[in-house]
Amino acid sequence: MGSSVTLVCLDVGEKRIGVAVADTAVRIAVPYETIEVNGSELEAIAKIVVTEDADTLVIGYPRNQSGEATAQTRYVEEFAATLKDIVSTIVFQDESLTSVLAERQLLAHKRPYSKGDIDAQAAAIILQDYLEIHYAR
Repeated sequence: MGSSVTLVCLDVGEKRIGVAVADTAVRIAVPYETIEVNGSELEAIAKIVVTEDADTLVIGYPRNQSGEATAQTRYVEEFAATLKDIVSTIVFQDESLTSVLAERQLLAHKRPYSKGDIDAQAAAIILQDYLEIHYAR
């Protein structure tokens, strides 16, 4: 594998984008923040990519329970296309049931959490799945 790479993951929604980061040397995805979709989201993503010195964006890829594309799949694909000038590599990772799992994990902490916390935690789950598939030892 060689040197480590920093990955940024996005769980793209129409209201919020959950963000997580990971270093391939450590292989642990960490929730980073939530970006409000308000017209400044591309700038916010670009800033994170620069701050984290990331060269790969992992984007959660939604499908229905039969594995077929949905309206949300098309929304995410179109959004991803707007990011092509921000980072050299964009990859998709299945995001099936990650929001449900994220909420369960947050409930287990027995502390208050927001919808944004769920989105960032879901991004971390998506990124962890990606790491385990592509960077397993």
